[in-house]
Amino acid sequence: MAAGPDPSTLVSDESVRLLSMAERSVTQRLDEALKAHGSGIDQWRILSLLVEQGGCPMNVVADHAMMLAPKLSKLIDRMVSANLVLRRPDEQDRRRVLVVATARGHQALARWDAATAEVHQQLKEILGPDAAVLDDLLRRLSRGLRRGSTPAWPRSGTEG
Repeated sequence: MAAGPDPSTLVSDESVRLLSMAERSVTQRLDEALKAHGSGIDQWRILSLLVEQGGCPMNVVADHAMMLAPKLSKLIDRMVSANLVLRRPDEQDRRRVLVVATARGHQALARWDAATAEVHQQLKEILGPDAAVLDDLLRRLSRGLRRGSTPAWPRSGTEG
């Protein structure tokens, strides 16, 4: 009789639940820190991307912020009104519009990054040297799920 998969290599329902709980807890802490400074996670994520990249098309911003286009458009409109970002034509492709952080957006991001620093420090203290391992695992998981495929790992007990 063929042996089933090794239970120690399975991702359990409990692991998925714990991942969800951790995400909710971190998101809540970040949101509370940002709300105290007049922002929210979505604005923070958007400005972080734009400052790092120097400007992005809406589809890239939507993917990074994990938002659907209609909700993103409304948020970008509010950010334009607050002079945090602006829309401008792409120099390489005039048909495309880029979203770019303004000087005021850079200043806001600096304040918001300072507001979230305590949450980041708490995570570092909780994880210690495993913080880098967690970061690597989450990147690998995210990439794998985006591709929609699973790697062909050897399955214990199924060879032969």
